[in-house]
Amino acid sequence: MRRFALTLIMGMLVFLVADFPFNETFAQSTPGAGKVPGNQYEVLTPWAEIDPPPVRVISPRLDTVAGKRIGLFANIKRAARPMLDEVEKNLKARFPDIQTSVFQAKQWNQQQADRPRFEAWVKGVDAAVIAVGD
Repeated sequence: MRRFALTLIMGMLVFLVADFPFNETFAQSTPGAGKVPGNQYEVLTPWAEIDPPPVRVISPRLDTVAGKRIGLFANIKRAARPMLDEVEKNLKARFPDIQTSVFQAKQWNQQQADRPRFEAWVKGVDAAVIAVGD
């Protein structure tokens, strides 16, 4: 008799569970659930979608490098100067009438350490190439 009652109760539970609308209940109780059917996931990104800011240039671009004064700024790292030597060699090969001026930094924060000399150098060039010797 007990076995019969237990089987009857188990059958009724299975019937009730099979008829229970799990998907609708889960979708109502879980925020954002139920929007994608089946076993699929909706992936969201934390990045905002915005329009990119307009591009601004610090100085107008040179129309040509020919005949210009090009400044070569080397920071304190040891590979900066050899890189600028190669840049200078290639620039002079392509534009023989350019003038180059090298500013070698002596400290990490060169603008604060030797500002008058740096400002004078910047005013004396039309464009600058900066090398970080990493």
